[in-house]
Amino acid sequence: MWNKIKPYVYFIALSLGVGALAALLTRENMNIYDEITMPPLAPPMWLFPVVWTVLYTLMGISAALVYKQDKSVPGVFYTQLAVNFLWSILFFNLRMFLLSSIWLVLLIFLIWRMIREFRAIDIRAAYLQYPYLAWCVFALYLNVAIFFLNK
Repeated sequence: MWNKIKPYVYFIALSLGVGALAALLTRENMNIYDEITMPPLAPPMWLFPVVWTVLYTLMGISAALVYKQDKSVPGVFYTQLAVNFLWSILFFNLRMFLLSSIWLVLLIFLIWRMIREFRAIDIRAAYLQYPYLAWCVFALYLNVAIFFLNK
């Protein structure tokens, strides 16, 4: 039984751990939303941790599905996770809104590439990443709008 669930536990823990570390390192700067002009359609602050918890969990499930089929996970999974992590530092801690927007374009490209690579191994793993892709496209809208509204 443990061998069947072990990849899920590992990859979900890894994904959630990266998200938790980013939140820990940026927690002092989360008040940014009180200090900047937000664009239309900006969701309430409480929604972000809920959405990201779901997305990191789906990320972990996808990686586990791929691992169970292929006994490895494409490097793009780890690369996009690192890029995702660094976006939080750029946006919240450094308040580099233009650079973090460009960084999101890179992340979106990596997610798209991950979906393509996962699709070749397990189509379910690819489909589980579409909400992540959609959320990051929405995040790009927010990030770009924040850049222009707060120049």
